[in-house]
Amino acid sequence: MTKDLTRGSPMRLILGFGIPALFGYLFQQLYNVVDTAIVGKTLGGAALAAVGSTGSINFLVVGFCAGVCGGFSIPVAQRFGAGEEQELRRYVTNGVWLCTAIGAALTAATVLFCGAILTGMNTPADIYPRAYAYIVTIFAGLPAYFLYNFTAGVLRALGDSRTPVIWLIAASLVNIALDIVFILTFRMDVFGAALATVLAQLLAGAGCLVRMITGYPVLRMERADWRLEKARLKELCVMGLPMGLQYSITAIGSVMIQTAVNGLGTVYVTAVTAASKVSMFICCPFDAMGCTMATYGGQNVGAKQWERLHQGVRACTLLGAVYSGIALAVLGLFADPLNMLFLDAQSAPLLPLARQYLLTSALFFFPLSLVNIVRFMIQGMGFSPLATLAGLFEMLARGGLALLVPVFGFTAACFASPAAWILADLFLLPAYLYCYRKLTQPGGRGRKKPAPLRSAGM
Repeated sequence: MTKDLTRGSPMRLILGFGIPALFGYLFQQLYNVVDTAIVGKTLGGAALAAVGSTGSINFLVVGFCAGVCGGFSIPVAQRFGAGEEQELRRYVTNGVWLCTAIGAALTAATVLFCGAILTGMNTPADIYPRAYAYIVTIFAGLPAYFLYNFTAGVLRALGDSRTPVIWLIAASLVNIALDIVFILTFRMDVFGAALATVLAQLLAGAGCLVRMITGYPVLRMERADWRLEKARLKELCVMGLPMGLQYSITAIGSVMIQTAVNGLGTVYVTAVTAASKVSMFICCPFDAMGCTMATYGGQNVGAKQWERLHQGVRACTLLGAVYSGIALAVLGLFADPLNMLFLDAQSAPLLPLARQYLLTSALFFFPLSLVNIVRFMIQGMGFSPLATLAGLFEMLARGGLALLVPVFGFTAACFASPAAWILADLFLLPAYLYCYRKLTQPGGRGRKKPAPLRSAGM
């Protein structure tokens, strides 16, 4: 069922849309959490370090995929808010063509250069073979990630944040079962964990696709809707590629930090891997806030409900502040037990390092919430290239701290992400006000009715 975010209480709508989205992110993280927990508990610290050493490059590539698909959904949300159903369908079909082309090229490139990437990241020799086996399998499965992220993005653009969650729950259960079978029964080591994740993602994408085809009359395509159209392809790229690059630029800084941590040795890699998995799971509500703001902003810009943009940002910021406090309190009390979910008994001496990394990040969760809320609102408003610059600031902050790791050691790595979030906020907050003025001022881009795109099928 579609959901109109242009009418009603912003707080109620954000919660109604965001909570299902939150469960989606939680179960998406469960893929990696289950893999990591089973690997760490059954295969030991070296295997855990091997999987963890690929985390940043995994985020760079898979994040690019998620960002591109999220960007492609913004014109869909805007056309839905404007009630332009035929335009909506043609943006969807042209998005399909772009996802196919980009997915094929990215899969080929990452698989081909996987070894060189790991070598360039200073991956320790004792974990290199396992790291390669894990991440090359993930890269080979990138089409499954494109399938899920694009179909889920389209459904969310129509206000349906529940269907992606339902299929992620199903896929997560399948992932757990396959992890047990592949790792514990067939002894497939870290390759089995990666294969389970890819197959589960494929299931989630297939489920969302079936729902799109069978559940939404507005998405019933005619032959003319499948024509490649330069104007729509260009607009999709303007929205999608900057969002993808935003994730990648941010991830470049993470790669630099990961490379610096790799240079400290396997002990530090293992500690950071455990803490990062806990942090990613705890931070899922911030991801859900961002997803909600992108759809909320897109629909309200399409409907020209300008005053609701500020209302949505204020409501979501309040939610971010409350949750940041709760998350800090929980981690302050339970950091060690949560880290031990990913460490075996022999790795228990690493807990002080993992605790330091986790709690340092938790102290700055509110700036992280603002990064997600404001950046994705800017993207939903149609200013994706501007939002991308926030990723550049994050990269600069993480890169700068990475250079300090050889001097100040592990502590510099712990403060890399907080510094990135704060620097991004210093850019994003005035950028949002600039975008709002551009939309609402007389003669601004939002005041002009978009000219209809020419289509051979119209």
